[in-house]
Amino acid sequence: MSPNVLHEGAILIADSHAASWRTPFLDFLSALESGAIETTQLVLMGDNFDLLFGPVQQTLRDNHESIERLNRLSQKIEIIYFEGNHDFRLTSLFPNIKVVQRRQQPLIMGFKEQYIALLHGDIKVPFGYALYTSLIRNRAILFCLNIINEIFGGIIINTLSQDMKRKKHCNTIDDFESIAKRHIDSKWACQCDTVIEGHYHQNCTYEWDGFKYYNLGAFACNERYYVVKSLKDRIILDEAIFHKEPR
Repeated sequence: MSPNVLHEGAILIADSHAASWRTPFLDFLSALESGAIETTQLVLMGDNFDLLFGPVQQTLRDNHESIERLNRLSQKIEIIYFEGNHDFRLTSLFPNIKVVQRRQQPLIMGFKEQYIALLHGDIKVPFGYALYTSLIRNRAILFCLNIINEIFGGIIINTLSQDMKRKKHCNTIDDFESIAKRHIDSKWACQCDTVIEGHYHQNCTYEWDGFKYYNLGAFACNERYYVVKSLKDRIILDEAIFHKEPR
């Protein structure tokens, strides 16, 4: 059914919201590169950067070290990158990374005898948000945004960065289970046994009639990530907390 395989021992990270002033994600990549943390497959579940838009040059300059480190890592391990609502148009930046655009999500992956749907999470959304997220990914709009931003000394990206500094990543959404149930689209949920997504930062798991749903916590909240394991050939996600080694 799916040529994509999720490996046991894979690491999943969602919503790192890396920025020049928030460096734990860069530190995590350093730990992978040094071998302090080991895996053969890294799955980035979207919003791994506060602002990373492929055609907007300032966002590339602001994140150049993480971009370079990801590209070096991609020479050693398999990396799958699900674009989010803060990081998109990335294919040209990561030639050796499997970039999964929003329109290609969810990606159905095999694990043991199961099928797992993975996505960032901003798929089944109200019309207004869907229109906004379509426009912000438009190549012509990003081209114009880049020109204006460069001419006026980074006015757009700097303003967005200040807004992102004020954003809270550890909020709890009331009655999230009902939101999760509505969010599961039967057109693709019926093709799989488990759904894994980020975006909402809730760090919770639900099971309905044998169907399992994971919403990953944000790495930006308390630097949590997830290791894929199995129990009786069923997928489980083992939560871990990243601790930077002292220099």
